[in-house]
Amino acid sequence: MTTMLDRKTSWQDRLAYQWGVLKPFALVLALGLVAGPLISNYMGWQVTSGAANRENHAVAVRQQAMVCDAMARSDTPNASTLDWGARRSLAEKFAVMPGRQEAESGVAMACSEMLARP
Repeated sequence: MTTMLDRKTSWQDRLAYQWGVLKPFALVLALGLVAGPLISNYMGWQVTSGAANRENHAVAVRQQAMVCDAMARSDTPNASTLDWGARRSLAEKFAVMPGRQEAESGVAMACSEMLARP
């Protein structure tokens, strides 16, 4: 059985034949390159930079609040018995991290919530 490539043909005919053979693979590759990232993003397999930054900030706030909680409890052991305002001022006092002039509001709030627990 002879194929189109066996005969003496022009380069345009050979190219058209090869394109006919490779066209389904090229279309599937193009579809995968377009649909793959969309599907993986929908499935949650990708992490955007904004989500990563928010998560990193939340972890940093949580760690700083834990340090604030430990320092405040060493100063005032019965911190959970204080009213909200006193806990908040105690948290703001110990939430100031080294090298900063004032406490970050998220750290002070998280520390205050931790101080409310017995």
